[in-house]
Amino acid sequence: MPQPDINYLYNEIRRRLVESGDWDLIRSVLSAKLNESGWIDDVHHKSKETARNMDPLSFKQLHAEFVARTEPTVPLAAKREVSALIRQQIEKHFE
Repeated sequence: MPQPDINYLYNEIRRRLVESGDWDLIRSVLSAKLNESGWIDDVHHKSKETARNMDPLSFKQLHAEFVARTEPTVPLAAKREVSALIRQQIEKHFE
């Protein structure tokens, strides 16, 4: 049996979540959790400091450093809650 195309599945899931409004729900829950933990403010301040010290200032380089430095620091509780919410929404759409 052939393997399903992962990109197709991802795009189909995302399309359904966007169309139903569940994508916005997931984004708002993640944003709230990151804000409650102080993660957003911390990242904002560190990024501003990095930008101040960058010569010449490069958005592309700043973004690359930002992603590499911040993804591992997302609080575990936020990851778990959002993962559970995503799982619930996927199960709802693909029952």
